[in-house]
Amino acid sequence: MLRPLAAALILTAGLSACGDSKDGTSISINSTDSDGNVVASMDGNTGAVSINTPGFSGKLNLPKLHLDSQDFEMNGVHLYPGSTISGMNVEAHSDGKAGKDDDNGSVRVSFASPAAPAKVRDWFQEKLSAAGFTLSPNGNGLVGTTDEKKPFKLDLTADGADKSKGTLTVN
Repeated sequence: MLRPLAAALILTAGLSACGDSKDGTSISINSTDSDGNVVASMDGNTGAVSINTPGFSGKLNLPKLHLDSQDFEMNGVHLYPGSTISGMNVEAHSDGKAGKDDDNGSVRVSFASPAAPAKVRDWFQEKLSAAGFTLSPNGNGLVGTTDEKKPFKLDLTADGADKSKGTLTVN
């Protein structure tokens, strides 16, 4: 079920959010189940898309993909306003056995924000806490759990005056 979704996500995103600027958003999806491994990726710098599934593999070039704060959402919370996404990595794995929990994976989003790390951290803490996350400060970032009790981590570093780079990870 995740195979068609992975391919559709990359192809649709590539066609719907293209542009001509230098840097785009890189996306990778790695899914494993009893039928095999699916790997799909899009290079944000070139627009090159590759898909490798049991029985099919292919490569093509699409316009670069550019994702920003409005293109990503967790429980109704987008990224800090004005943020741009540089990378997104999705890992989803299942042993495919009947009756087993198939919810085994992670999502990691890399982004840049137009504010200092402390301001971005405080903004996320307010918005995500209101959405049911349980969070506590961890240096410039946050750690805790989502509303579904999944591990959550936000790492932030300064990237010049009043700018930051961040990585958000949900397992």
